[in-house]
Amino acid sequence: MTIDNDFRFAHERTTQPAQPDMLGPLRGFVGSSPTGDAKRTWKGSGFNMLWRPNHGQSGNKDFFLQLMFTAEELSFFDITGSGIANRGFLQNDIFLGCVAYLQQIQDAFDDSGQHFESGHWLNVPTTTNPLEVATIARFGATPHGAAITLQGIGVDAALPTFDSISIAPFPIGQPNSPITFDEQDLSKPSTSRTPLDRVPKLDQAHLDNPVLLLSEALVDGETMVDTKVLFVASDATALSSLVGGGTADIAFLTGIGSPPAGGPNASTSFVQARFWIEELQNRDGKTDHQLQYAQLVLLNFNGLSWPHVSVATLRPVPEP
Repeated sequence: MTIDNDFRFAHERTTQPAQPDMLGPLRGFVGSSPTGDAKRTWKGSGFNMLWRPNHGQSGNKDFFLQLMFTAEELSFFDITGSGIANRGFLQNDIFLGCVAYLQQIQDAFDDSGQHFESGHWLNVPTTTNPLEVATIARFGATPHGAAITLQGIGVDAALPTFDSISIAPFPIGQPNSPITFDEQDLSKPSTSRTPLDRVPKLDQAHLDNPVLLLSEALVDGETMVDTKVLFVASDATALSSLVGGGTADIAFLTGIGSPPAGGPNASTSFVQARFWIEELQNRDGKTDHQLQYAQLVLLNFNGLSWPHVSVATLRPVPEP
C-alpha cells in the first residue's frame, strides 16, 4: 500500500512569498517531480527490539524481550501545494511544507504484520514569536492508541554518524542507572525472550547496539556522496532551543494511580529518531539513494523505562 492521491493545500497567502523549496531538508523523502506530485516509496529491512509487559502470557517474568528482523515499506507523498498556513496572532502567518507518510513493518520470520503508522513530516520556517530557527517536525499515530509530536532540525553531513543506543532498562528518570536482565545475554536461555531460532542471524554485539546494522548496510562498491541528517525528539530538552512536542496515549496505556495497584500498562514517555537520507555513487558512477533510521522509544511500566529500538535501511522502489 502506498500513498497516492491528488490532494494539495491551497491556502491563501497574504504576508509571505513561497520559499524556493517548501520541503527544505525533507525533499529527499520524495525526490523531485516536474509535475509537482513528488512521491517515493522505500523498501528494505531492519531490526526491532522491544521490552513489553507480560501478564502471564509469555514466560515466567512480568516482562518479555521481543526480538525480530523486519521487512519494511515506507511511503511519502508531498501534499504541500501553496503551503500550509499557520495563522499568526503574535507574528505574521507562516507557511509549512508537508510530506505525508505511511509505514508498514512485518516480521521477516513469518511475514506477520507488526507495525502500522501514518503521519506527516513538516518543514517549519524561522519564527519570531516564539523565537526559533528553522525546524522540522514529525507527527505520527499508531493503532495501539499512541501518538507522537517530534521536533528537531535537518543538517547536511558528508557521511552519516551512527551513535550507539543502549537497550538496557532503567528506573524512571534515572537513565544513568541501567539494569541488566538475563534476557539481554543471548547465551542464557530464557522463556521471557523471543526464541532465538526466529532471529538466527542475531549475535550479542548487534543486540547490545542494534545501530551497528546501519553502519554495515552499504553495498560493496558504493561510496557515500552526501547525507541529510534529520534529528527529531518528543522532549524539548533534547534540542536546547525548541518548545512544544510530546507524546499522547489512550487510557489503557497511560493508566491511573501508582504501582502496584495502578499506573500505566505501558505509556510512551519519550521518543527520538534520526533519519539519514543518503546519496550514494556505485562503481559505475551512477547515483543511488538510501534511507536509514534509528529510533528509540521509552515505554514506562512497573517503575522502569524500557527501551524499544528500531533500525532499518531502505532503498527507493523504482517508479513503474
